Amino acid sequence: MHNIHPLPLESLVAADGERHWVGYATLQASLQCEAPLRQPCAVSTGHIRGSVRMENGIRVFDQRYRPQADAAGHIFFALKHETIDLLALKEILVRLGSAAVTAIVSAYPTRQPARTLWFLHEWLTGERLPLDDADTRMRFVPLLDAQRYFTGPPRPSRRHRIIDNLPGTRLFCPLIRKTEELQRFIDADLSRQVEEVIGRTSQEVWRRAASFLLLADSRASFAIEGECPPRNRIERWAQVIQQSGARALSLTEILSMHEALIQDHRFVAKGFRHEGVFLGERDRLGEPQPVFIGARPQDIESLIQGLVDSHGIMTEAAIDPVVHAAAIAFGFVFIHPFEDGNGRMHRALIHQILAEQHFAPPGIVFPVSAVMLDQIEEYQRTLREFSAPLMHSIQWQSIEQGNVEVLNDTADLYRYGDYTAIAEFLYRAVEQTISELLPKEVSYLTSYDKAQRAVGSRIDMPANQIRNLIMFITPYVLI
Repeated sequence: MHNIHPLPLESLVAADGERHWVGYATLQASLQCEAPLRQPCAVSTGHIRGSVRMENGIRVFDQRYRPQADAAGHIFFALKHETIDLLALKEILVRLGSAAVTAIVSAYPTRQPARTLWFLHEWLTGERLPLDDADTRMRFVPLLDAQRYFTGPPRPSRRHRIIDNLPGTRLFCPLIRKTEELQRFIDADLSRQVEEVIGRTSQEVWRRAASFLLLADSRASFAIEGECPPRNRIERWAQVIQQSGARALSLTEILSMHEALIQDHRFVAKGFRHEGVFLGERDRLGEPQPVFIGARPQDIESLIQGLVDSHGIMTEAAIDPVVHAAAIAFGFVFIHPFEDGNGRMHRALIHQILAEQHFAPPGIVFPVSAVMLDQIEEYQRTLREFSAPLMHSIQWQSIEQGNVEVLNDTADLYRYGDYTAIAEFLYRAVEQTISELLPKEVSYLTSYDKAQRAVGSRIDMPANQIRNLIMFITPYVLI
């Protein structure tokens, strides 16, 4: 087949003339797409060592990988050699149009990339193409390679002879690749390491350690946002965190958690917001200077429902709890569904999922917020690297209240994304919690108890004075 959908040749040539854009990059340029592209690909004009190499953030393939110069060739290249990018794919498929996609699938009815294209078009757009079901003699093939991605439970699509193993739904579907770093964390079995620490610690010491860590996490969660609230607000939120996992995550539970966080609704409306929201500053005239804009109010409920449904799919597939928590909790904060408290809710969801998936022992809260506060620049950079590219696709205007109004359909920006780097960051935070903070607190309390017994056995002194003595001496001992 040739030229089912011809593409302008000038869009194929990279700036240096030594490479030709291929796959998503060519399709986006030819179809004037706006979705951000995480890692473009090109083919060299000559042979290169090792078939593929990285050059300034571009994956460059040997010239023998150069695809047929039409829509089919570049789509098949993308599906075979690039990572699945649902956001870019949906815009490409919508701009190609159903007639072009139908023509490609009809021309290659038995090829796996064509069936994958067919499935993804109908799944992403909700439009059924005028095609008969695939030949039943063809074997089923998985949509995602389980060696490369964290996948959902297998759901066969008989129409396409494709096994849908996406970890989400059309309303919200994050993708996470299986990197060496994530595999190293999973192989380390950090949850087991916590159990070993518990096994070496008395129940009383562990109870006190858990109480301290809970309060430390609550304080840190407020501090991340530059707040120093009174103790009663910190303790109230600590109570919410302590109940993590007691009830399954649902839309109702998210609303309930947020209400417990805010309580005073004189200035913050209950439930999901009904206006736009942005992060950033205002200039001297009060005009917004956003660095990030949340989802449109009319999209929030469907996005959060999709997020909850994706949580259920990941639970069914037993996806690693930390990877699972990264996708759901960070997906939530990018949607930004509430007027206030989104950051704390996002960190609370990390605890909710780790508890619900039994990564954390009952009653234990990993103070990941404390690690995030300690690594605040990396935390903010992780958020920014995901969200900043989305801003180029958001059309907005300022309104009288000093807020923003989004003018275009942006729901897909929050539905689909690659959460791999986010999962790696969260795992680093969890590892630091388990390898440093937990043992450090247990060691401190064990030493404190020994010191208290030693002083009490030599000096007839009230317990509160012994405590004060130890607290006075401790800074000097730690120097």
